[in-house]
Amino acid sequence: MRKTVFLLSAYVTSSMVACSGGETPGEPPVQQTADMLSEGRSIDPRPSTEELASELRAIARRSRGAVEVSEIGRTNEDRPVWSARVGHGPVRILYVTQQHGDEPLGTPAALEFLRLAGASDGPWQRWLRSRVTVAIVVRANADGFERNWRYNYDPDANPEYGERGKGYDINRYHNPALQPDDNPATEAGHIQRQYTAFAPAIVVDYHMQGRYRDLGGREITGSVKWPTHPDTKPEQVELAKRITVLVQQTMNAAGGNVSQYPGGDYEGIARNAYGLRGSGSVLIELSAMGAEHEPAQIRAAFLSMVAIAQTAAASGLGWIDPAQADRIPPRGEPIPALAGAAASWAPPPGSDSDD
Repeated sequence: MRKTVFLLSAYVTSSMVACSGGETPGEPPVQQTADMLSEGRSIDPRPSTEELASELRAIARRSRGAVEVSEIGRTNEDRPVWSARVGHGPVRILYVTQQHGDEPLGTPAALEFLRLAGASDGPWQRWLRSRVTVAIVVRANADGFERNWRYNYDPDANPEYGERGKGYDINRYHNPALQPDDNPATEAGHIQRQYTAFAPAIVVDYHMQGRYRDLGGREITGSVKWPTHPDTKPEQVELAKRITVLVQQTMNAAGGNVSQYPGGDYEGIARNAYGLRGSGSVLIELSAMGAEHEPAQIRAAFLSMVAIAQTAAASGLGWIDPAQADRIPPRGEPIPALAGAAASWAPPPGSDSDD
């Protein structure tokens, strides 16, 4: 399988620290972070199901107990859905990657976060783990990944969101009124159970989108959004907006161009559902810009994970003005000649958004 190589310059980490409210007692060592994602180690943007399991187990072994890896369920084809947990602090954060099987880049970013936060044992790592607990559902949709398609695999599916005879769009089946045991989208039920058991204050869901340009013609590298369902409590919306601002600043400091995502308000979308359930819930969409941009996109997702965890561990997010989220520029128009070649994503039938 083709692998890509990371190049992480020191200024990226320094900028990320600045975005989190300035120097903190737990400032991550710049050189150590750079070494984690260096010229010396290649990163597979699409590890196989077997390679993913092997990587997670290896990280857990190297962490000497700091990272715990477990199955939270099985797919319809009996593949594991993995959860990895690091830290024992009071602030709980849940990251979810690859609900859509053909949107892979959040998964290698999650592996890098686990290596940095758990497999290393420096002062910063110990400080972070004492203040936050991070759980990650790593590749929620293993069956969809195997087929390189959006949906899970269910040949009996006749879904409202998905494709008959193919599968369900997992990210339409998180409705708080839908009980996990009654959830027709198997993997969404696993995520619901994980959410209930873990009770996170923050939920961040990593996806991918096509290619877009902003109003000035520059290509968009990613998009972000908070809950937009009208019944979401204001305090959850404000927290999610603060996270959104932090993510945009972090990714832009790393050379990105992050826009506001034009998502809908359907309560079954994870971004909305977990906001309704009481968390600061955020969507991150990485643009599918082609193979040559994948290292930068994985790096951007990794940096967002570090920035959210570090900021929550240090000063918290209260210093960020949530009104800044509304000033994040709109995504703009698709780039037709590139969008189809870059990714196989498509909005589900009958939906007004593709998250």
